[in-house]
Amino acid sequence: MIKLNNRFKWDLRKITTMLLFTFALLSIVVTEGKVIAMKIEKSSLNKKLTTIQQDNNNMESKNAKLLSDIKGQEDVYKEKLKNVKIAYLTFDDGPSNNTKDILKILKENNIKATFFVNGHPKLANLYKEIQQDGHVIANHTYSHDYSNVYISPENFEKDVKKLDKFLEDTTGKNSSHIIRYPGGSNNTISHRYGGRSVMKSILPYMEKKGYVYFDWNVDSTDASAFCQKKERIVNSVLSQSRGTHQAVILMHDTNPKVTTVQALPEIIKGLKEQGFIFEVLTKDSPRASLTR
Repeated sequence: MIKLNNRFKWDLRKITTMLLFTFALLSIVVTEGKVIAMKIEKSSLNKKLTTIQQDNNNMESKNAKLLSDIKGQEDVYKEKLKNVKIAYLTFDDGPSNNTKDILKILKENNIKATFFVNGHPKLANLYKEIQQDGHVIANHTYSHDYSNVYISPENFEKDVKKLDKFLEDTTGKNSSHIIRYPGGSNNTISHRYGGRSVMKSILPYMEKKGYVYFDWNVDSTDASAFCQKKERIVNSVLSQSRGTHQAVILMHDTNPKVTTVQALPEIIKGLKEQGFIFEVLTKDSPRASLTR
């Protein structure tokens, strides 16, 4: 009986030992399985990362080539543009009683122009017509009051912003951020109100605010007289335009300037005969050297 108990105990120990060994072995197998699985997963992830990196490299290479191609096309376009004669018809100080007639002539000739307007709340419908006809509305200050706008950069900006808001409320379109300084960017009248260096302060100040200004290199001379002779206006525009490939033409849209309206069809005809096409001003348009 004692021998049987001892043998039973011995067998029990053997079984226990075997079970412990088996569990340990299984634990090792499971652990190794997990390690193998993790290695496989890591290898798979590495392959995916490699693929992603290769795709990124390929995309960067394609983007670089695309940017290079775009720049090449831009350079070709700019080079060709040098040989294209472009006329920019611009009208200052409107709208006025003449605006509808100007719009009619432009529509008949399928031409778009740039209107550097002031603030005339009673003529709100004319701003809308200019906008609806596809022309560019640009900022010539709300008041066109030299004694106010040229006191300081802050005063100038305030007047410009006032017109921006008025135009946005009237037309529903955001500001073009294109401006023309009353009297031009190198006017001397401003010296009376803000000192001799006021324009040197205003120009960079407004540029930092995101505005681009345009002067002109062709003067119609319609502002040289209360009502300039039509023939003088036509001859001034066509003679000055012959010497340039980029003609930014200054005209005025105020009530007395009926001869400007009368001259417009002949101006358009003469410019076409000189080989000009017509465009509106944008922030990227070439800057004109101011003429007096």
